[in-house]
Amino acid sequence: MALFRRRRKLPDSDRPALERDERVVAWASSPRGAVVATNRGLWLPDGGDPARLSWHEIHKAVWTGEALAVTAARVVEHGSGYDVVADQPTVEYRLTDPGDLPAQVRARVTRSVGPSTHHSLPGSGGVRVVARRVPGADGLAWTARYDPGVDHDDPIVRETTTALVEQARLGATGS
Repeated sequence: MALFRRRRKLPDSDRPALERDERVVAWASSPRGAVVATNRGLWLPDGGDPARLSWHEIHKAVWTGEALAVTAARVVEHGSGYDVVADQPTVEYRLTDPGDLPAQVRARVTRSVGPSTHHSLPGSGGVRVVARRVPGADGLAWTARYDPGVDHDDPIVRETTTALVEQARLGATGS
């Protein structure tokens, strides 16, 4: 058992432009460039310039043993006190010598998820109401993710979603 493991140093050429209070916690090389996990999010080497996804913006991250598949959520509209999100296409990064990166990504994405509930909506389908912890911010950010086929432009669906988010928010604060 290695009590004190020496952490690999990220080469300066692969270091993204970190914020002042941001620190690297794990990294791995991929054919597309370095994938870097920090206390604030996951830096991905897309198209040359790395871009950071905050932990709360990652809907799903799966380690296959060879590749890290990342599904980000994008905001598609703003509700009253919450954002409606939808998945972006999953992007896969083949990692050479992944080290602690897959474990760090899993732990940090999981830690960002607060209360999460699924509710049926009038008509067919439902909505998942999720609270996420945003790195560097106090409190919870609320999101709604509709099941495929739900018409979120329907006024009754919007009204019901707003009420469900408010109910979840009150339940999370104990008020």
